[in-house]
Parts: sequence; C-alpha cells; structure tokens
Amino acid sequence: MTVDIRPIRLPRHVGATDDAELAAYETLLRRLDVEALGTSDLTRRPQEVLQDLRRAEFTRYTAIGAFDADRLVGLVEVQWELDADAATAYIEVLGVEPDRRREGIGSGLLASAEEAAHAAGRPAIVLSADHLIGAQDAIRPRLHPPQGDADIAADAPPARFALAHGFALGQLYRVSAMDVAGRGDAFRRLLSTSLEQASDRYRLVGWQNEAPDELIDSLAVAHERMSTDPPTGAIAWGLEQWDAARIRDGERRARQAGRTHLNVVAVAPDGEVAGFTELSLLPDSPAVEQWDTIVLAPHRGHRLGMRLKLANLVALDELDPTRERIYTWNADENQHMLAINVALGFRPFALESTWQRPPAASGAAGSAGTGATSGS
Repeated sequence: MTVDIRPIRLPRHVGATDDAELAAYETLLRRLDVEALGTSDLTRRPQEVLQDLRRAEFTRYTAIGAFDADRLVGLVEVQWELDADAATAYIEVLGVEPDRRREGIGSGLLASAEEAAHAAGRPAIVLSADHLIGAQDAIRPRLHPPQGDADIAADAPPARFALAHGFALGQLYRVSAMDVAGRGDAFRRLLSTSLEQASDRYRLVGWQNEAPDELIDSLAVAHERMSTDPPTGAIAWGLEQWDAARIRDGERRARQAGRTHLNVVAVAPDGEVAGFTELSLLPDSPAVEQWDTIVLAPHRGHRLGMRLKLANLVALDELDPTRERIYTWNADENQHMLAINVALGFRPFALESTWQRPPAASGAAGSAGTGATSGS
C-alpha cells in the first residue's frame, strides 16, 4: 500500500476545523513517548506543537508525516538553527506505528527530513532516540559511546535503525526523574543550610517567565555558553547565538505554548550572571522539565550549581505544590552535574542516544570534559 510522506498541515489554531493532522500528530507523539519512556508526562500538547512548527526567528522546526490514506502512520521532526553559520540539523523524534514497521516507512521519513535539512544548508544530521533501562539489558550485546560509562543494547530497534543508516553512536544522556510532591519543606531546609555555608559574594535572583532587563544581556551570554561548555561526546554540535532578543522570543513562545518557566540566577559582584537554572512547567501535566543549568567557568567551585537548583525547587513548591515529578537529561560523562542531581534525589530510568554520521562528527568532537558545572 502506498504511503504518502509530506509535511504536516498546520491549522490556524488548535480546535480549528482543519486541525485533524495536528491532533493525529500529537496522538502519535504520545503513543511513541509511552513506548519509549513509559510515560506521556513529557508529550507536548497540541498548542505547543503548533507553536514550535510555526515560523520562528531563531530555530526552524519541520514536521513530516507518513500517511496511509488519511491515517498518520509515522512522523519525523527536524530542527535547525537559523544562524547563517549553522551546519547541523537535529532529528529529535522519528517513529512509526508498531503495526507498520519494517515497511521502509522510517527510512522514507529519515530521507525526507534529511532532504529538508540539506535544502536549508544543514549537511550534518544528528539523530536521537530513547531507551528504557530494563533488567534484561545486562545479558544483551552492548553498544558504548566514546565517553561515559553507560551503554545501550546493540540490538535495540533504534540502534539497529541508526547503524543501518550509517550513523555512529556519539553520546548517551541519562534521563532521570525525581518525585517532588511533599518535599517543599525539605528543599527549604537544604537551601537554608546551603546559604549559611555560602559566602555573600553571589546573590540569587529568581523570576517567573520574564527575565529582568538589567540581567538579560549577561543571561544571554550564559545561554550561549550552554551550547559549548557541557560535554558533547563525539557529536559536532554548533554554537548557538544568543542575545536579549532571543531570550525574549523564547519567553513569548513559552507563554503562547502554555508553559510557565521558573528561573534562578547567581549574580556576581560585578552585576553579571555567574550561573543560572531553569524549570519548565508543562501545561495540563503533573510534570516539570529541568532545563539548562550552568555555572560559568570563572565562578565554579562555590557550590553554586546546587544552590541554584535548591532555590528553584523552593520556588516551584511556592508556585505549584501539586507538581509531582521533575525530569532531567544529563550527558553520562558529566559527572559533576550528575552528582548534584543524584544528591537531590533524581534516579535514572532511561537513556537518550545521540547519533551522527562520520565524518561530520570527526571534525569537531566537542568537549569531553567531566568536571563542567553545566547540564540540566
């Protein structure tokens, strides 16, 4: 049976008469998330999917579907930076309905995504996939990235697919979750102890959704460092260009997607941002995503990473104590940030694999250090 592979048709708004394809796209995303992660906590809602796929100023998202008549049987989403110097496109999700696998649909979706990326001048492709950590994994053949201690089953379907299409495993991320319900007072005590032991050199500043004008420029510098400082294994990520306009654009798009963001920064004596952390509260979900956390290199060694996270956990409890879980992603070789997260109570339940075709990955392997206070 012929499958039509083409871009998803976007409606004017969620609930419009022409939103059937967007609704089917979100439904399939949800099923794929449950299969890969065991939960739909993190599935983007239709409004956020629509917001992502609309034309943006800094990042382009393209969603492509595989249709059998009117039924969506597979999807792929590819994104890339719009900066003129960017060369990499990122495929974060590629999936096919279980009853339609092994028909070449996934290969067709990958080819279509690559064609879109190459047409936009993005020749380097990074592919990612999720893998639940299972008790049976120890007895299966393993596949190891260049750095870190984690591994994945070499015969896992995502691994077989990536290898068959010429990709090499470049890095593994730990996907961890932490229960936070009822822990607000415990976080307050830990924060109080941390502040008592800290010097008064740095002050913490927190906000919801919109960064203060006086901090936005140095916050943009810290965001840009997030694209270069964390370990990247053998993946050739490019530099992300950040400025105040990009931060304001992200804040606006998050609001339109229904998300609430909580931020805490450490401000150095010169008034510049020394580090930051960000939580993103999903709409209509008990879940929170831990987004970027970084302490800039000149300011490391003061336990700012832990202090920033504790302050934001207290802010989360004050804003919405009904939230149940926080999810975070860390490079498996980023031992410093992993130690902070384990101490807070995060526990790994899945791995995210990232893949890139040689020789694109060989020219810029990224930073493989293990002591950087940056991650999520």
